[in-house]
Amino acid sequence: MRAPLPRLHAITDERIARRADLPEVARQLAAAGGANLALHARGRALSGLEHFDFANRLAAYPPTCLFVNDRLDVALAMHAVGVQLSSHSLPISAARQLDTTWWIGKSVHDLAEADAAKAEGADYLLVGPVYHTATHPDRPPLGLEALGRIARLGIPVIAIGGIDAERAKDVKAAGAYGAAAIRALWESADPEGAARWMLEELQ
Repeated sequence: MRAPLPRLHAITDERIARRADLPEVARQLAAAGGANLALHARGRALSGLEHFDFANRLAAYPPTCLFVNDRLDVALAMHAVGVQLSSHSLPISAARQLDTTWWIGKSVHDLAEADAAKAEGADYLLVGPVYHTATHPDRPPLGLEALGRIARLGIPVIAIGGIDAERAKDVKAAGAYGAAAIRALWESADPEGAARWMLEELQ
């Protein structure tokens, strides 16, 4: 029996992977989130070995849940709780064959992509950007109404894109199961407080 899907997802990138303060920030996030926090090992520019090493470092904070983005080989080696796939990843069906216990998520940006991911067998959807975000400045935000339509498809939705503690309550009200963030968590002056506040709004 697999663990429940975490409500809060701390997404990373190559820059975070190489930060000297990664262990301390991860420790603070884990102190607030516990088993309701997913730490995502993500980094498209990382080599396979770098991605494995990064995932290994993020796995050091139980009872948080390790998710690996795109690299199914790394997820297998690290006994990850879940994987996050994009349009450039292997199909959901291939991931399912590798490990039937994984939470398998798909990144989607509109209702059509969400409907297709549901039909393909995704366990949850990472939906965004809901708000304008510096991470993807060229992508127009979906907004709460579109997020709500996707949430009504009936599988858990994790909202991403410009989400902070104040907006977490709004995406929850729109129908999201949980939220994901990069800057609001990893770049916060108080990572533990930010994670705790976001989780309080998502309950």
